[in-house]
Amino acid sequence: RRSSDLIVVDVSSSMLVSDVKPDRLERARREISDFIKVVQGDRVGLVAFSGAAFTQCPLTLDYGALSMFLNALRPDFIPVPGTDLGAAIERATSSFDMQSETDRVILLITDGEDNENKGFQAAREAAKRGIKIFVFGIGDPSGGPVPAGEGKGGFKKDKDGNLILSKLNEEGLSEIASITGGSYIRSVAGDLDLTSCILRESYPKQRLPQ
Repeated sequence: RRSSDLIVVDVSSSMLVSDVKPDRLERARREISDFIKVVQGDRVGLVAFSGAAFTQCPLTLDYGALSMFLNALRPDFIPVPGTDLGAAIERATSSFDMQSETDRVILLITDGEDNENKGFQAAREAAKRGIKIFVFGIGDPSGGPVPAGEGKGGFKKDKDGNLILSKLNEEGLSEIASITGGSYIRSVAGDLDLTSCILRESYPKQRLPQ
């Protein structure tokens, strides 16, 4: 049967780290574009988050509009700094029509630094509603320096002048996925990571790219 898919994208400043090329956010954008090409017939929505979460595109079959919202995402999109995975999952959970007979899937795309530590509780609430969370980790566990921002040049530093490194937190992301019966995958070089790895577990095989 068809699925309702909420794509939840991290737009915090750490998503500008270039430990995956060209940077984490652009890699996420490309993965999502590949995903949209495959899930024809599913209703798909888009949530963006950093220290707060906002629905950029409600569940829709208009993939053109979805792509337009996707291409507009920038790290300064949301004025609240941080990475609140709990708020992101809660926003996505509340966006589903619980009366519909479709499968409900959250695709959470993030580097996984849950600054507010609310992700686990939000995942448990999603699981109670029969929502599966598939988490797609963008970045490298060894990390990379966070750019200071557009027009500023250089990288962010702490109060002691040391470079701030953003590291992919795979352990926490894996737990969030497992709470809901979903799975975690890390982005590696090459296209269709998101589509082939995550969808293989949640969708019929005939809907995957050959």
